[in-house]
Amino acid sequence: MKRKYFLSSWPPGVLLLCAHFLCGAYGQVRYSVPEEMAPGSFVGDIVKDLGLELKRLTTGKARIFTVGGREYVELDRQKGHIIVKERIDRELLCAGAVSACSLSFEVILENPIELYRITVEILDVNDNSPAFPRGEITLEISESASNGARFTVDSAVDPDVGINSIQSYSVHPSDHFTLKTNSRSGSGKNVELVLQTHLDREKKEHLYLTITASDGGDPKRSGTVKIHIIVLDINDNAPVFLKDTYRISVPENTAKGSLLITVNATDADTVSNGQIGYYFEHTTPKIRDLFSVDPSSGEIRLIGELDFEESAIHEFKIQAKDQGGLSDSSEVIVEVTDVNDNAPKITLMSFSNTIPENSPPGTVVAMINIQDSDAEENGKVTCSIERSLPFKTESSLTNYYSIVTDTELDREETAEYNITITAKDGGRPPLFSKKTLSVKLTDVNDHAPQFEQDAYNAYVMENNSPSLSLFSVKAHDADLGANARVSYFISDNDLNGTPISSLVSINSESGAVHAAKSFDYEQLKSFTITVKAQDGGSPPLSSNVSVKIIIQDQNDNAPQVLYPVQSGASVVAEIVPRSADVGYLVTKVVAVDVDSGQNAWLSYKLQKATDRALFEVGLQNGEIRTVRQVTDKDAVKQRLTVVVEDNGQPSRSATVNVNVAVADSFPEVLSEFTDFTHDKEYNDNLTFYLVLALAVVSFLFIVSIIAILSVKCYRWRRERMYYKSGANLPVIPYYPPLYADVGGTGTLQHVYNYELCGTADSRKSDLKCLRPSSQSVLNVELSGTRTVPRQTRETEEPDVCTEVR
Repeated sequence: MKRKYFLSSWPPGVLLLCAHFLCGAYGQVRYSVPEEMAPGSFVGDIVKDLGLELKRLTTGKARIFTVGGREYVELDRQKGHIIVKERIDRELLCAGAVSACSLSFEVILENPIELYRITVEILDVNDNSPAFPRGEITLEISESASNGARFTVDSAVDPDVGINSIQSYSVHPSDHFTLKTNSRSGSGKNVELVLQTHLDREKKEHLYLTITASDGGDPKRSGTVKIHIIVLDINDNAPVFLKDTYRISVPENTAKGSLLITVNATDADTVSNGQIGYYFEHTTPKIRDLFSVDPSSGEIRLIGELDFEESAIHEFKIQAKDQGGLSDSSEVIVEVTDVNDNAPKITLMSFSNTIPENSPPGTVVAMINIQDSDAEENGKVTCSIERSLPFKTESSLTNYYSIVTDTELDREETAEYNITITAKDGGRPPLFSKKTLSVKLTDVNDHAPQFEQDAYNAYVMENNSPSLSLFSVKAHDADLGANARVSYFISDNDLNGTPISSLVSINSESGAVHAAKSFDYEQLKSFTITVKAQDGGSPPLSSNVSVKIIIQDQNDNAPQVLYPVQSGASVVAEIVPRSADVGYLVTKVVAVDVDSGQNAWLSYKLQKATDRALFEVGLQNGEIRTVRQVTDKDAVKQRLTVVVEDNGQPSRSATVNVNVAVADSFPEVLSEFTDFTHDKEYNDNLTFYLVLALAVVSFLFIVSIIAILSVKCYRWRRERMYYKSGANLPVIPYYPPLYADVGGTGTLQHVYNYELCGTADSRKSDLKCLRPSSQSVLNVELSGTRTVPRQTRETEEPDVCTEVR
């Protein structure tokens, strides 16, 4: 209740914000606040005092970092205020401190990392009353004590400091004694009772006094102790220490049981009055746990463990007391020297375990704090990492280090680094600590896909089925994830006006190229496309490769016979005179094959003949020659069937009928070939009547439908049909105009030319072609009424085509 009342009486301005702040060279801010403030109380506005923007606290994930200990304050990122998180007890926080008490912490911002040191000075409030170690003190004072004799009593203890600490002592009643206080070396005061009037044991053997210790707070607080004085018989010499203060220095690693110092006091009295005992004088339990004093010898030994980091100095008083109750006291000061017994402590404040591989040199990976609780050289710390790693350490504040990139990084070369941080102090021997950080590099799209080959050749047989898989391309990307996911595209738009997409397609995932149509070697022998491999990065990277698709020939075309021309309207016959010798060249079968290679290698065979013993056909050149002398017994009408076969697998063939007339005169030939064409004329007439009947029936059906619709539509339809019937001529197959004799025999010395001469109704026309040669060709009309001999020319003239009705 007293503490609550005291805080409520504190000036309102102090409770809101005390004193000032100071910005140092390293971003330091100092605030002052009283102790015992309620959680949530305002400490300071760091947004205003550090010149920051309020949103920077949120985007930078601002937080408070405290090295060890408890967190008494916290950061309100919404307002930018430092507020009290937990009640602060100055006496607990800075136990035994008589000077300023403060707590320090750091405010850390990320992206980019910024560090500000905040110091909060804790101001003392008068929340503790002076207290004596004991509730009652018994003093034995000889009646022979003279006026002015001094008797030391326990001094009171007040954890508060400054004006709130003990300011005065008073004694009541004051008939025999007064109080005298003296500052002693170290801290605190000596409180002594000073005898003012002579004591008479016979009159009064026991005296009772009350000593009151008061502080200077507002309101004041006080504490009391009862003094029981026993008046003893005369003992006129008190023990006297050889020194008023004993000061020793011992290392903190001194073993238990070690003798630290021996105190000594002398007493001029003899017997019991001269026997001195040594005791601790109103000391704390902590001192009794660390040290012991031998009552008879005055030896002070170490019974606990010293720790320089916990307390560098220990002060206590030793009292020498004789049997008569007289005593003297001396102060013992034990200074603890530091030993390098604490290794540096590495605290990870901020750490990015993944960074992009294109991070520029100087990118902060981690921020660490290194503390060594030892002193001087033992507490000086150096931080280092392996030199072979592309990282280095930088320090802008004492004991704070940043791990930053030192060179450019490449994930494809090294994807992960283990950074071992070594902190070593300056002791002899030095102590060190290590901490390993694992840093992974995230992929950046810095590699384009690479094809396995610089160029590709693919072969496909013609007449392939559409969607046939031709081949596959493959590209690899050294990147990772989406950056390494390769897609394939055909980058050409068209090929000689033909869209590439109509020829081939590609699977964007597998790189398999498929045919989009069936290829014809005779139309397209090869073409080249460009395939692009593109990764899934942003922006994407790509590379191209040239792919040549070569179409291979199949034997899909039968040989075409160019000569002799097969006509259904007339019969052309070669004339062989009966005087022809052996080897006489009758004619030559000329054929071509649009395939290539061995599929176009042609061979000629005689399949049927009226007289096989009379004629033979050249296997390679197609020349028909006589193999024996023609006789009068040989028939005038000879019919030969020649097979032209290519060399494909399987082979294809074509047949041609060659009519040969063995005669010396045209009348003889004419009479024979009149019957030769009779059957064919009959078949042609039969076909004509069937077609005519079918046309009549179709015409009547169409007329009926059109009559139902409208007369006008009927008339328009008739006109269109009439127009089409007069304009559409039969389609004449095209053959190359020039074919030369390649047999090497020299029998065909001129070039064959074939030209068409016809009327609008060429179905009833005959075609007759003349060629420059010394031989004769017979052209017989279907009606058998006229025979035209082939002309012989000495000079080269144009071929003449005559239509025969």
